[in-house]
Amino acid sequence: MPRTNPERRRALTDAAVALLVDAGVHGVSHRSVERAAGLPAGTAANYFRGREELLVATAERIVELHLADARAATEASVAAAPLGAGRAAHRDETAARAETLERTTDLIAASLLDAATRHRDRYLAIAELQLEARRRPALAAALAGLATQASDLTAAMHADTGLDVDPAAVPTLILLYGGALLTLVTGAVPVDAATTRRLARAMVHGSLAPAG
Repeated sequence: MPRTNPERRRALTDAAVALLVDAGVHGVSHRSVERAAGLPAGTAANYFRGREELLVATAERIVELHLADARAATEASVAAAPLGAGRAAHRDETAARAETLERTTDLIAASLLDAATRHRDRYLAIAELQLEARRRPALAAALAGLATQASDLTAAMHADTGLDVDPAAVPTLILLYGGALLTLVTGAVPVDAATTRRLARAMVHGSLAPAG
């Protein structure tokens, strides 16, 4: 019967994340995660019936961590600028729109910088899993869950922070964010506040600003 100790399960999947970064998807096995987690041989088999199940659980762990951080960031943003803050009744639509674009840029720039520095390993691991998912439908389904939840959470974040963002633009914004983040975590461009701000501004104005 599979074990259900959540702390041990997290230890195994966290070890798998580190191995994905250091050795790629082929470096992840039951025995390698046991060694990396400092657990006895045979432990991983009590939690994951096969290697694919281990990879799916690792993807789900990254989703869990990502969503927890996204919720915390939303709460911090709401606390810093509550819904409706600074929105006087006399302000016109153009001014309100400019505020939405600026605040959205601020949020995305901060998120990109945090993800590409403090959580770089997490998103490198996701990139490895995305490549492997081309050959593993179960893993692809787990990663699709991340995309769906990220879209729903982003829409909720916009509502919670008072940002008037067209929900139809959110998938494009997430797609652009993912491409920018991959570029940052792989070292293709410098990772600093100026770069993430420039990327965030291009994303926001490209996907949210009205045409014309």
